[in-house]
Amino acid sequence: MASDDAPTGPVPPAGINHLVLNVRDIERSDKFWTELMGFKRCGELHRPNMTMRFYNGSTDNHHDLALMEVPSEKAGPEEDDSWSLAPAGIGINHFAIHYPDRESWLAQLRWLQQNEVKFEIRMDHGMTHSVYVSDPDGYGCEVLYELPREVWEGDTDAALNYAVPLPTEGEAALEDTTEVPIFGANA
Repeated sequence: MASDDAPTGPVPPAGINHLVLNVRDIERSDKFWTELMGFKRCGELHRPNMTMRFYNGSTDNHHDLALMEVPSEKAGPEEDDSWSLAPAGIGINHFAIHYPDRESWLAQLRWLQQNEVKFEIRMDHGMTHSVYVSDPDGYGCEVLYELPREVWEGDTDAALNYAVPLPTEGEAALEDTTEVPIFGANA
């Protein structure tokens, strides 16, 4: 490589390609991620002392999510799997799964509620409308749809700091407004 071709900094990635979660019970987690969250299993890997399953959403990725079962002797005792935005220690706080539009997001919320998945938090953010749920191992999962870029691009910081808590139970948890604030220069 010639010196004039030397990088001057990191190359920005296109995004996060996939997430791998260590789980206690792969069957229980498989059921959650396929039957409740809508992922499709696309592969499975079996090696001595290792079981791993791979899942797709609606992207062109080879997989978006993978589950790796932790051997029971290494998993430790099962703890309270409730989740909160407040940090509880080092590790994954939460990750987000986005739906392509408001209608599909609302349909997913109805599905989750119909299947008695607890809404930990329901929040309208400046960039997204979101519901936070926990998977069977207590991983926080934000289920969201993104608001149009024009809403938040004028002041990303203000949009990031905007949060309106909403009901987490009953019909009120399924209500969504289309009237949203515009942040920054476009306001």
